[in-house]
Amino acid sequence: MVPIASFAFIGGMIAGSFLGVVAHRVPLGHSIVGPRSQCPSCGAQIAAHDNVPVLSWLFLRGRCRSCHARIPARYPLMELGVGLAFAATALVLRGDPAELALGLVFVAILAAITLTDLERRVIPNAILLVGALLGLGIAAATDAASLPERAAAAAGAGAFLLLFALIYPRGMGMGDVKLAAVMGLFLGVSVLPALLVGIAIGALVGFGLMLAHGPEARKHAVPFGPFLAIGGVVGLLAGSQLIDAYLNQFVR
Repeated sequence: MVPIASFAFIGGMIAGSFLGVVAHRVPLGHSIVGPRSQCPSCGAQIAAHDNVPVLSWLFLRGRCRSCHARIPARYPLMELGVGLAFAATALVLRGDPAELALGLVFVAILAAITLTDLERRVIPNAILLVGALLGLGIAAATDAASLPERAAAAAGAGAFLLLFALIYPRGMGMGDVKLAAVMGLFLGVSVLPALLVGIAIGALVGFGLMLAHGPEARKHAVPFGPFLAIGGVVGLLAGSQLIDAYLNQFVR
């Protein structure tokens, strides 16, 4: 199990570095293929040895080699987080290659969306569309019988958050609704605990802001996508177990 987790962790950090580029360029309408990564402050190209996940940021002390502008810590944290999520996914789903492939794609989508929502308060349609097509393609090729359940979960999750968005449009946008639908496509019935976890975390953060800032907390815009992403990872890794525990406890 250790070699599997190690390879997945390294691959996840590399993927996290690429996803940082995706999250930066897609909302701007730029190509993710080229040109090479550049410092947003001075425009200098980032050399390969300065683009090693996590390690380069530590070696450079979080600053550009050319202009010494700060490189936000969210980028190495993103690389580390995706590495850990890939490792956990590989350990939990290692017995089913199809589910593992779906899980890794799903984690990558959640990571990119988390960064775009934190940076720009947007969940790009392009990322959701590519993710949905990849998920459908993998599911259709490996487990076509699961497609009706996945479609129903996508429709139900999207409708559930659409209701929230209609009731409280300032707290949730249509990007969150679309993300919930994509989560249903990947998770199937496990999207239920995923949504509950995401909503619970969002509610706790909102409550904490209310305690800290009082009525002024309403002026603090908090992106909801990252909370859904955390719930999505929980649903991926433990969704079926949570559903079974609930049924065993309350439905006999």
